[in-house]
Amino acid sequence: MRPSPLLVPFVLAVAASCADPEERSQAEGTETAHDHHDHHEGEGPRRYVRFEHEGETSYGLLDQDENAILRIEGDLFGRHSMTDDRIDLAEARLLPPSEPSKVIAVGLNYLSHLGGRAPADEPGLFAKYPSSLVGDGAEIVIPPGATDLHYEGEMVLVIGRRCSDVPFEEALDCVFGVTAGNDVSERAWQSADLQWLRAKGSDTFGPVGPSVGVGLDPDDLLIQTRVNGETVQSERTSDLIFDVSTIVGYISRYITLEPGDLIFTGTPGSTSALNAGDVVEVELEGVGTLTNTVAAR
Repeated sequence: MRPSPLLVPFVLAVAASCADPEERSQAEGTETAHDHHDHHEGEGPRRYVRFEHEGETSYGLLDQDENAILRIEGDLFGRHSMTDDRIDLAEARLLPPSEPSKVIAVGLNYLSHLGGRAPADEPGLFAKYPSSLVGDGAEIVIPPGATDLHYEGEMVLVIGRRCSDVPFEEALDCVFGVTAGNDVSERAWQSADLQWLRAKGSDTFGPVGPSVGVGLDPDDLLIQTRVNGETVQSERTSDLIFDVSTIVGYISRYITLEPGDLIFTGTPGSTSALNAGDVVEVELEGVGTLTNTVAAR
């Protein structure tokens, strides 16, 4: 299931294929602005990032072979074009891969996480907050009063188009790609509070990244979590109780999804407490490894 490296010739071919035929004949190697869905459907696996470089925030196509980012001009989820700018990956700061209007999560979506309980008839939903999101390399900060902070490694869906009351059989078309996420959770607050606002939505409780994998099969990817190098979670998304189409179709019955919105799909297995100084890695096949260090405030 691992995608082949994005080689420079492939990237140039993508840029060329996006341009209109007349414009390609007039200026070989250039590309005009286009809509993502109209021009990239059917291409092979690839990885996009959102990053900051020299004070400027942009989207880019990741060239894994060269450890470089090819900068994109415009909106990745709408009108955009490829530029000639190549940024060394080591010189860029990776950001959460989109700017969502909302972040929704599904709970209890792997049998291995149910602890013997019977699965629900419908997906159990809760909200996280865009303000909780941080990117690869950022710290997970333990807030005041937190005593039982846990990791939850998950596959996160990135929505690519407006989606409202979509039939389940068409729901996968609304998914732009997938990324890795950590649904950081404070268990004591989760049990004691009226809602999970603090427990799931505190600042830095939503690490996501490092990239968005596109052209993958989200219903069969390996998700793994490591703490200080030790594997603590490992399962395939084929084990999800509610698959991707069901999740997106069900949510869209009640909540209109917009391009860039994120959906955490659930965590497998068991979880345990984190301490300041712990390094948490969530690796999603075809996407890369999201790495964050836990820090005391």
